[in-house]
Amino acid sequence: MGPARTPRRILLVGGGGREHALAVRLAGEPGVVSIVAFPGSDGIASVPGVSIVAGDPLDPAAVVAAAITTRVDLAVIGPEASLAAGVADALVAAGIPTFGPTAAAARIESSKAFCHAVADAAGVRMARSGAFAALGAAAAFAAALDADGRGIVVKADGLAAGKGVTVCDTLDEATAALDAIFRDAGRETPGVPRVVVEERLRGPEASVIVLADETAAIALPAARDHKRLGDGDTGPNTGGMGAYSPLPDLPDANVAGIVASFHVPILAELARLGAPFRGALYAGLILTADGPALLECNARFGDPESQVILPRCAAPLAPLLLAAAEGRLAAAAAEAGFAGRLLPSTPEAAVGIVLAAAGYPAAPRSGAAITGLAEADAQGGLVFHAGTARDAGGTWRVRGGRVLTVVGLGADLAAARVAAERAVDGIDFDGLQRRHDIAAAAPALRGVVPVTAGTPR
Repeated sequence: MGPARTPRRILLVGGGGREHALAVRLAGEPGVVSIVAFPGSDGIASVPGVSIVAGDPLDPAAVVAAAITTRVDLAVIGPEASLAAGVADALVAAGIPTFGPTAAAARIESSKAFCHAVADAAGVRMARSGAFAALGAAAAFAAALDADGRGIVVKADGLAAGKGVTVCDTLDEATAALDAIFRDAGRETPGVPRVVVEERLRGPEASVIVLADETAAIALPAARDHKRLGDGDTGPNTGGMGAYSPLPDLPDANVAGIVASFHVPILAELARLGAPFRGALYAGLILTADGPALLECNARFGDPESQVILPRCAAPLAPLLLAAAEGRLAAAAAEAGFAGRLLPSTPEAAVGIVLAAAGYPAAPRSGAAITGLAEADAQGGLVFHAGTARDAGGTWRVRGGRVLTVVGLGADLAAARVAAERAVDGIDFDGLQRRHDIAAAAPALRGVVPVTAGTPR
C-alpha cells in the first residue's frame, strides 16, 4: 500500500497553547504546505509555514468563510467552546473535512450529566453520582455521600475551561461549591441539570486521548495533568499547571486495554445515539486500587497535555487527522504501516511547566512584560504560547491566565524534568505563578509499584 493521503493546507481553529503545539507539529510534517490559524496568536504566527486569519472562533459562519477562502483540505478544531458552538457541524455541512466532533457528539464534554449517562449505557465505570437541576436535591445527595463516609466532588454541568470541578474534603465545602454553582447559574430550570455530584475516588490520574472515527480509535501516548495551582496539589483548580508523558504507572502496554474498555464502548454508544464521533476523544481516568475509572471525557486534545504528547508522537499526524475526518482512520493506519490501538511514540520523556499570570485563576492580570524567552529556547526548551501578545515595540506581554507552557525533553522523566526546570528558570514577568513539582512525584522517581489497567467492571 502507498502512504496515507496528507492534507496540504490545514485550517487550525483556536489560539491557545494547545493550538500552538498543534501548529508546530503539523507545519513540520512532510506534505503539509501551510497552516491557517483562526484566529491564532502572535506566538502561533511565529511558526514557519503558518498564517493568521482574524475572526471569532465561536462563529460557525466566519470559520466556514475562512476555510473556503483559504481553500483548505482539512479543518482541525482546538477549543471545546468552538465545538459546543457547532463549528464542526457548519464545516461538515459546507463539505470541508473536519477533525472535531459535531455539537451533539461534543456533549460528551459540554454536559457532565450526558457523559455519565453515556458511560452508564456503555458499561464504563465511573464514580457513583447524581445529576441535579435543583440545589436542594444536590445538597441532599452530597449529604448522603458524606454520611456514608464518602468524599464528595462537585462538578458544574457545562463547560468551565477546566475549572468547574471542586474536590471537597468536607460537607461544608461541598455545600459552598453547590451554592456558588446555583448562584451563578441563576434560576433553576426543571429537568435541566446544573450540577453533577460524585463520590470521590482516590488514586493517580491519567489522560488517554485517541484519534477516533467510526472505524478506529488510536491512542496517543498517555499523559498526566496537574490541575491544582500550587505545589503539592494545593490551591484552587485551574485549567492545568503542567503535564508529563510517559506514565510509569500506565505503560504503553496497558494503553490498548484502556482504549478497548473505555473509548471504544463510549464511541459505540454515541454512534447508537445518532451522534458518531470524529475527532480527539479524551478520557480523564483515575487509577484506583480497584482498577481504572473514568472521571470525565473531553471532545478535543487536552491542554497542557498536548504540549507534552505531540513532541513524542513518532508517526505523521496530519494524514490520520484527515482520515478520521473522512471516516477512514482504520485504513489510513494500515497504510501508514502500524496496527493496533496505539500510535508509535518516541522513547524520550516530556515534562511541561505552565507559567500563569498574577491573579490566575480567579482574576488574571494582563500587561506584564515577559523576559527570557530567547534564553529558554537556547536551553533547549519548547516554548508554547497560550496567553501572550507582542506590543508595537516587539515586547512580549501577558494577555491571558495561562501564559506559557515550557516543555523539556529527556531520556527519562527525571532528565526531562531537569530540562524543563532549566528552561523555565530564565523566564520572568511580574506576578508569575508556577509549580516546581511537575512530575516530581512520578512513580519512577519515587519507587512506587505501578498500577496496572484492567477492565472497567
